[in-house]
Amino acid sequence: MQNRLIILDSNALLHRAFHALPPLTNKSGQETGAVYGYLLTMFKAIKDVKANYVVACFDTKAKTFRHEKFQDYKAQRPATPTGIISQIPITKEVLNAFKIPIFAMEGFEADDLIATICQLAAKQEENLDIYVVSGDLDNLQLVNKTTRVYTLGKGIKDTVIYDEAKVKERFGVNPLQMNDFKALTGDASDNVPGVPGIGKTTAADLIQRFGTVKNLYDEISTDTAVLKPKVKEALKNNKELAFLSRELVETKKDVDMSGDFSAQGGPASGWKIENCKFGEFDTNAIKQAFEKLEFNSLINRLPSLLSD
Repeated sequence: MQNRLIILDSNALLHRAFHALPPLTNKSGQETGAVYGYLLTMFKAIKDVKANYVVACFDTKAKTFRHEKFQDYKAQRPATPTGIISQIPITKEVLNAFKIPIFAMEGFEADDLIATICQLAAKQEENLDIYVVSGDLDNLQLVNKTTRVYTLGKGIKDTVIYDEAKVKERFGVNPLQMNDFKALTGDASDNVPGVPGIGKTTAADLIQRFGTVKNLYDEISTDTAVLKPKVKEALKNNKELAFLSRELVETKKDVDMSGDFSAQGGPASGWKIENCKFGEFDTNAIKQAFEKLEFNSLINRLPSLLSD
């Protein structure tokens, strides 16, 4: 049997659901739409890929090591709507009812935990396919022969699975080159500067030709790179920004996951794939959680989650 692990990029999924769905509240006035959309995506992903392992990762409020490198990292982002913030604890309660382990760590983003789990999972389970379920494309750098990104198209019902070929088709570079690509283009959503004047088409062409940002600048330093004058000038004038941007977009794959995560719903002995086996939950506990949230339509879908 082919084992499959789903890693839920939880904050990204909640943001996407919050903005994609109409407002939803229960009788007590608690907003619940983001949780509902999150669960719809989770249910669909589990069924689509026939996952038998599931784990959830969250961001924290604390600044990360990236803010130390670049104080304006994500500085342009508006404050997270209170409607999303209030639904994060509810989401965790539901995940706890499903006995899905939860991981978050101050100083790191969920993406860093996701990247680390991908590495650990591949070592702990030989016959394993991994799907990162997210509302954005920041994790495309992780895509390889056994790891894919399962993301949302329009709304939350339309989904796209990115494998190596799909990444190359969309961006013109392979997954291992996504960080070099973003080093040149930047990432407006995270306020990563990139190289001013270098767009996606030019960036893809440069990475195709030179392979990496380092190779590109090595060629420029020896004046052997044949480039349009404006492109060469932009690159020469913004070398530090290019390398800083690459540092900012690269996810850490070696976060120490050996700690006690029990306070947030994770195991007390670090990350282990055997703790992520899906399906060993108390259906009555789930029903109670859904009744409180008035997710009556989801109660009827529980049996299908456990069927082949």
